[in-house]
Amino acid sequence: MGSIVLLDLMGGVALLLWGLHMVQTGILRAFGSDLRLVLARALKNRFAAFGAGIGLTALLQSSTATALITSSFTAEGLVSLVPALAIMLGANVGTTLIVQLLSFNMSAAAPVLFIIGLLAFRTGARSRIKDLGRVAIGLGLMLLALHILLDTLAPAENAPGMRVFMNAITGDPILCILLGAIVTWAVHSSVATVLLVMSLAYAHFITPYAALALVLGANLGSAINPVFEGAKRDNPASYRLPYGNLLNRVIGVLLVAPWLRPISELMQQWQPDAAKMTATFHIVFNLATAVLFIGLLDRMAALLKRLLPNRVLDVDPAKPRYLDDSALETPSLALADAARETLHMGDLVEVMLRKVMAALMTNDRALVDQVSRMDNQVDSLDEAIKLYVTRLTRGSLDEREGHRAMEIISFTINLEHIGDIIDKNLSELATKKIKRRFQFSPEGAEELSAFHKRTMDSLRMAFGVFMSGDVNDARKLLAEKSALRSAELAATERHLDRLREGRPETIETTSLHLDVLRDLRRVHSHICSAAYPVLDAAGELHAPDSAASEPLALTDTAPSVRG
Repeated sequence: MGSIVLLDLMGGVALLLWGLHMVQTGILRAFGSDLRLVLARALKNRFAAFGAGIGLTALLQSSTATALITSSFTAEGLVSLVPALAIMLGANVGTTLIVQLLSFNMSAAAPVLFIIGLLAFRTGARSRIKDLGRVAIGLGLMLLALHILLDTLAPAENAPGMRVFMNAITGDPILCILLGAIVTWAVHSSVATVLLVMSLAYAHFITPYAALALVLGANLGSAINPVFEGAKRDNPASYRLPYGNLLNRVIGVLLVAPWLRPISELMQQWQPDAAKMTATFHIVFNLATAVLFIGLLDRMAALLKRLLPNRVLDVDPAKPRYLDDSALETPSLALADAARETLHMGDLVEVMLRKVMAALMTNDRALVDQVSRMDNQVDSLDEAIKLYVTRLTRGSLDEREGHRAMEIISFTINLEHIGDIIDKNLSELATKKIKRRFQFSPEGAEELSAFHKRTMDSLRMAFGVFMSGDVNDARKLLAEKSALRSAELAATERHLDRLREGRPETIETTSLHLDVLRDLRRVHSHICSAAYPVLDAAGELHAPDSAASEPLALTDTAPSVRG
């Protein structure tokens, strides 16, 4: 009897956790990027941040998820600590709302949610509808799990062995708090823990006093996960937000724990239903904690900054900055992180292109060595981004997300090719020029500098096209490709004119001059790769009057690095 009850109980908890997971992932898939944008805008003052924390966590059903998203803002220095702490106060309140809702008997709604969710998931034309169908199925599973838990516990209520076991592990309030914290830390969800406690209290397996102690433990446990998952070990400042939230929880528990028995007796008189009483205590505790601390956040932030100062570290440019593994379950967030990392890679390529031209003009050998080292960093980032996006594509992506993933991989490949052209071609030309002590003619140097400037301008425009998908800018980028090809021909003609005049500098550097022009034009061709996906999505790639219809537009972007 006992083993069957325990097995059914574990199955019900597993179903509850899976339903909760489906709700979280469905909301993040449907509104992930929008939620991050709303959160960023709300971090202007503590009260707006508090409200945003309530709303976001009510949708995600996880204060841990909210903490991880908020921690990414604070770790990158995008927001101050005070509104971030206010977000977490709101998150602790928001996670209680689903508990309040499920404290009512809503098991009859489970079949309706299953039907709605299945129809939306199987027939939804848009990805967001499918994701909302996933949310409906998850809510239905949560309701079904609660029904299973109550049905499992009801007949076992009078089993003496089970009652002795439960009394043994819940007789001590301190043990209850620790047990609730450990369970919540293990399952990564205070919602699941509190719902389980409500089921146990409703079936009279635990006393109201023990139920409230377990709820305190659940609130404490929910603040532990972000400490381990949301901070970067090499930066003490990244621990400020999770430690601040944990400090709020600990102080709140210490203030309430001594008064648990009179609180439970008072609440029993007001609400005899043990499950509803547990849910009510959960929300009252978090509201009271929020009211207590929201005015003290400035002092708490100052204390955390003093205890956990910023550590200035030598950042390895070859290491990814924005590839967050925790975002892989949310494609929209993961793709945004991959795009930011691609821009980081693009910044390195931009610096390489600037330095190699300076080396060509000034005969600075040190700059050539720097370019070679930076190419290794670009190669490392290219590999990291491709592996990250590949891991993401192993999951379920909709058509739009799949296209974006391919755009990111394509652009990183082209940036890597640009790095190779700079390192293996332009750097070699600079080395040859330095060894032979050649100098460009004033007119030749001016032409190369102007050609290089146009290439750099196009690179910056390509970054904008890659991030915004602006069709007009994509058209301009390809138009500049055609214009640059004409400029190359004109520069070559002028160089040949100087060569015919017999100018010594021109004769010495004729091969170098023409090779630099050619390699910069090849770099520019790879830069223009950012325009093709945008114009293709707009149906303009093969339009007769489009710059994209040039015969060499696609072939020029093929990898071709001269050794």
